[in-house]
Amino acid sequence: MKRIFYLSTCDTCKRILNSWNTEGIYLQDIKTEPITPAQLDDMITLAGSADALFSKRARKYKELGLKNRKLSDSEIRQLILSEYTFLKRPVLLFDGQIFIGNSPKVVKDATDAIA
Repeated sequence: MKRIFYLSTCDTCKRILNSWNTEGIYLQDIKTEPITPAQLDDMITLAGSADALFSKRARKYKELGLKNRKLSDSEIRQLILSEYTFLKRPVLLFDGQIFIGNSPKVVKDATDAIA
């Protein structure tokens, strides 16, 4: 599977996508095409945990007081499904590998995998 989960209104996602060769990769804007439970389960399996996919930078993270709680994987899964901003972005699924987020190392590793 070759798919990128991203947010079209996110400048960081746009910058990263412009640096990648996305030919032949399905681009899924999570705001207009929400993540399905099956897609999220596949991502969690590849990532090893729901926490790896969870963005603690989301505005709602602080608004809901989540930083003061220890969240289980099932709670994180529900939060991501209910609010797209909780997904750490972008997420690249490429030939059985997963690349999560926008750290320089992740972006470089994803760039190398796509090339």
